[in-house]
Amino acid sequence: MGSENVKTGESAVTTIVNLAEEAKLAREGVVKAPNYALASICKSLVAGGVAGGVSRTAVAPLERLKILLQVQNPHNIKYNGTIQGLKYIWRTEGLRGLFKGNGTNCARIVPNSAVKFFSYEQASKGILYMYQQQTGNEDAQLTPVLRLGAGACAGIIAMSATYPMDMVRGRITVQTEASPYQYRGMFHALSTVLREEGPRALYKGWLPSVIGVIPYVGLNFAVYESLKDWLVKSNAFGLADNSELSVTTRLACGAAAGTVGQTVAYPLDVIRRRMQMVGWNHAASVLTGDGRGKVPLEYTGMVDAFRKTVQHEGFGALYKGLVPNSVKVVPSIAIAFVTYEMVKDILGVEIRISD
Repeated sequence: MGSENVKTGESAVTTIVNLAEEAKLAREGVVKAPNYALASICKSLVAGGVAGGVSRTAVAPLERLKILLQVQNPHNIKYNGTIQGLKYIWRTEGLRGLFKGNGTNCARIVPNSAVKFFSYEQASKGILYMYQQQTGNEDAQLTPVLRLGAGACAGIIAMSATYPMDMVRGRITVQTEASPYQYRGMFHALSTVLREEGPRALYKGWLPSVIGVIPYVGLNFAVYESLKDWLVKSNAFGLADNSELSVTTRLACGAAAGTVGQTVAYPLDVIRRRMQMVGWNHAASVLTGDGRGKVPLEYTGMVDAFRKTVQHEGFGALYKGLVPNSVKVVPSIAIAFVTYEMVKDILGVEIRISD
């Protein structure tokens, strides 16, 4: 019995010593303990989710107006611009109308943003490793083109993972007080679409979304990271202080990234929204608010949607809602990037990817 106690004690001491040694090596960067890696992943996902929720809630009224402008019946115009549109929503639906669909949007954007930021970091690390192996230069860093590729990968993964929620969010958002309500919330909308239109309906507009997300998310990350690196390395305009940029400067970098990305990808976003409405009972009455105007809502595919939109409404229809979207996307992207970095900094997670 005594020898067994001694062996047990020795075993416990050995285990403690081994754990302490592993923790020491992990702190020194020699190895990474599994728990440490898991905690880092969780913190990164939390930071991305918080960034998405904060940024989208801040611009929710503009997000709703953009979608209403994108799908509104051209024969029964109710929203003529950003200011008029916001005033009309306020007058007819009140404060709640300005934030209609935001709960569903946050339920979608929080996991979307978490996956997007995390996927970008992992894709960046993988692409950088392959680039270093190919060039034989272990000190090589990501180029703007490689960042574009990493951002595109992250956008496709995040968008595909949460697309059904984006689809029903679009439908909920266009409902007004004068429309025949069909969806009471996100889960009711998901179950209704599944029952009445089938599983494939949840991915209507997915193709233009995939094509659009490549320049949109890819350019967002590429422009933001490249602009930050350039400002830090060149200390242009004296904006870098000890290789750090202020919150205001990072917001400006995010604003520039958002402007470039959304301008390039916007027509595909319009087509995606229109394709999402196909197959929805009473869609025409929902879009017009009173059901008087009737517009064909059947598209055989993305190319057909482009053709019919331009044919019936002109090329400018591909940019409906661009103004409120521009007003929205600049602060939204800026807030998302800065919030993400600040939350990661608070949680103690390494921020920079390209070093």
